[in-house]
Amino acid sequence: MQAHAAAEHMHAPRRWQLAAALPLLLWLGACQREAEEVPVHATGGATPVEAVIGLTGHLRSGDLAAFARDAVPEDLAAPLDQAWRDGRSRWPLTEFPLSGQVPAVLAALTAPQAERSLLQAFNRQFAGADRELRSAAIALGVFAAQYLEHDGAFSDAERAHYMQLVAALSDWAARAPLSDRERARTTITALVETARQTGIDSDDALGRAGMEAGLTALSPLFAAGKQQLRGYGLDLDLAFDSVEASLLEQTGDDARVRLQYMLAGRPVDAVVDVARVGERWYVADFLGHARAAAAAPVDAAPSAAP
Repeated sequence: MQAHAAAEHMHAPRRWQLAAALPLLLWLGACQREAEEVPVHATGGATPVEAVIGLTGHLRSGDLAAFARDAVPEDLAAPLDQAWRDGRSRWPLTEFPLSGQVPAVLAALTAPQAERSLLQAFNRQFAGADRELRSAAIALGVFAAQYLEHDGAFSDAERAHYMQLVAALSDWAARAPLSDRERARTTITALVETARQTGIDSDDALGRAGMEAGLTALSPLFAAGKQQLRGYGLDLDLAFDSVEASLLEQTGDDARVRLQYMLAGRPVDAVVDVARVGERWYVADFLGHARAAAAAPVDAAPSAAP
């Protein structure tokens, strides 16, 4: 039943996809913070807490390529890049919500007369539709929570963390001025201009660029999205600046780190599993997903976050 519901959701009317994607997709790369300098050869963290804080820092600074480099041991870099070029993986983008929509969004933002077309679509479907968008935000939040609760692809730690993210973002979206014409015009103009400057207009272009260059090219678009989100009342800089991490327990090569921060005015309190490989520590879920991506068969399509 849940798989059927997920399939139905993926084929929902296009306007509801845009309702979710326009404001929420922006936060994918909207996380910006200065990371503590780590030597190029030393990925991960010297301690479990450093492993978590280091990745948070890369996201805060908008450096997705640095996030990818630091989230895995050095010997995984080449296999991950090859999987990216083969089209078998889009890790680490697949760690973020709505990653499956990235190719469609890139195509829409870089299409001829994209700004005019997107503004027309917004005015036709969303302008002034406060009640409808509020209802859509609430409904999507409920669906996402049900999906997370029943899907077995998530670890217990991921599920508990993502449930809190869904609640916070659904609550924010239900209150945000998503139907405002002037905000939409400003947002669309900024994203179209930035997307064209990236030189990446499709999933194929991402693949040809390779993982590091592709992630580097996308970073300005993510940063532009973060800036526009502030106009909708979601300041992700404040969320990442509020991050506190502390060691809960460590047993041999396994550890658990408590991660606390504020998102859209809501407290998020999560536990992150961390694993030691050699002398360095890595977030266990990211590491596991990266290993699976690197080992994906040649005919596999990249998996996407829900």
